[in-house]
Amino acid sequence: MYAIESSVTTSNIVYQFSGVEVGQHFYWQIGELEVHAQVLITSWIVIGILVLFAFLGTRKLETVPNGGQNFVEYVLEFIRDLTRTQIGEEEYRPWIPFIGTLFLFIFVCNWSGALLPWRVIELPHGELAAPTNDINTTVALALLTSVAYFYAGLSKRGISYFGKYVQPTPVLLPINILEDFTKPLSLSFRLFGNILADELVVAVLISLVPLVVPIPMMFLGLFTSAIQALIFATLAAAYIGESMEGHH
Repeated sequence: MYAIESSVTTSNIVYQFSGVEVGQHFYWQIGELEVHAQVLITSWIVIGILVLFAFLGTRKLETVPNGGQNFVEYVLEFIRDLTRTQIGEEEYRPWIPFIGTLFLFIFVCNWSGALLPWRVIELPHGELAAPTNDINTTVALALLTSVAYFYAGLSKRGISYFGKYVQPTPVLLPINILEDFTKPLSLSFRLFGNILADELVVAVLISLVPLVVPIPMMFLGLFTSAIQALIFATLAAAYIGESMEGHH
């Protein structure tokens, strides 16, 4: 009887913890689904910035690039070199759009949190922040990466792709399977944790010393935000390249 009561008490505690949220959130009701409106709003703004950037940089293409076209080509060259380095000369071209989209989206998301005055916009509940400041966004990006490298491996190597799980010895099967779960976990929590920590540090410093001290930290935040976007894109490309290779 005591064991049953303890089990019920434990279940109630777990249920209560499952409803805990950090801060307040503004929700939209879409049919039977309840979504975080802050994340959707800021994500759409970031997507709009990227679309506008692409439109302005490519509307008047010239043989000798200048101005916006020159900058767009520089960004494309950077993404192409990154993808080629991680995936390889033979297979990298189809993956440039995916890796480029990941890098640019995360980069603009991170910088928007540091540069755009999101908190000026008032919401009924909660406040706006960078999309990558929400764990749902980073988990979604990590899961997209997982789907991409599974697709790359299966399309390149077929059913033999699953042979990697028993190499170099079948004893490592559980560890090799666990690796596929730890990859998206590390990708999502690394990005989320760094962006959240950076915004919290800046917010605390502004509340304590609002004039001079936060400025260097904001510049440092811009640098680390760019590095986080680069790390995420580099690891995504490396995972895709690894899935298309044989076991070494």
